[in-house]
Amino acid sequence: MIGRPIDELSVGESVELSRVVSEGDIAEFVDSVGDYNPVHSDPAFAATTPFREPIAPGIWTAGLISGVIGTRLPGPGSIYETQDLRFLKPVRAGDTITARVEVLEIVRDRNRVRLRTTCMNQRGEEVLIGEACVLPPRRQVVYAEDKSGTGALALWALQPWSWAAQALSVWAILGLSIFAACRPRLTSGGRR
Repeated sequence: MIGRPIDELSVGESVELSRVVSEGDIAEFVDSVGDYNPVHSDPAFAATTPFREPIAPGIWTAGLISGVIGTRLPGPGSIYETQDLRFLKPVRAGDTITARVEVLEIVRDRNRVRLRTTCMNQRGEEVLIGEACVLPPRRQVVYAEDKSGTGALALWALQPWSWAAQALSVWAILGLSIFAACRPRLTSGGRR
């Protein structure tokens, strides 16, 4: 992946990324952000809504735009400043969503790029539209993803230590709470 600085960008340039939405994508997203609205996961509940079946959270769809910005245009090293969104149609498992980012304006003196952001389904219908303001990297960033799995392995190996640290923190808080509750109280005269 290559993150491109502002001098390498031009108005009208665009990039797309497509993805088929799976039930697993929706379930993982719901779990990761805690959006347990049953319209996303409960077919019986969703049947009572205008959608008639579960739909993906709108922010899942918007996340595809983030994927385009962070990996392709401008790419690695880019920083989101703002994103305006308008959700037009529901997205369901099985849909193919194409996220598109197009350069609308380049503000070189402020290192800002204004982008048109859209997502369309397999029928060519816009499901999301918006605009983003992004800070591209100051210099070209060439990023080669670590395919060895050592990053994931390191996180997996360190997970028990994280749990231990969290457990110690909880025990420390409980210990201080018990200590505070059992400590003798002083009256106004300094005696018990």
